[in-house]
Amino acid sequence: MERKLRITVEGKQYEVFVEDLTEGEGNLYPPPGMRMDAVRPAPAAAAAAPPPPSPPSASPGPAGANDRLAPLGGVVVEVCTSAGKKVAKGDKVAVIEAMKQKTTVLAHKDGTVQDIAVKEGDAVESGQRMMSIV
Repeated sequence: MERKLRITVEGKQYEVFVEDLTEGEGNLYPPPGMRMDAVRPAPAAAAAAPPPPSPPSASPGPAGANDRLAPLGGVVVEVCTSAGKKVAKGDKVAVIEAMKQKTTVLAHKDGTVQDIAVKEGDAVESGQRMMSIV
């Protein structure tokens, strides 16, 4: 419903037309004294929520001397090696991103990558086994 009102701004009067949104369908505001949750429309079918980040990969048993562990928690954004590949101490084997900062994970010794326990997109925790180098 539209109403004609007179308002005064800095001593000058104006006539304005306003639409009352507290009445009728599509009202944006509740009537005085009514709680907001009483006028909310019923929720529509919930939109599909994005899938949660991948859970940290489990590694059986305690970490051994051959295991390269995650230096910090984050998300694996790149795996730079593969099983069976020879690496030297200090070679880049993976990249982890945490708080928009990328951290390069280096091989901790010379050897051959035996297995890789993570993949790109996996969430890892600090100290989690990422791969074995024998």
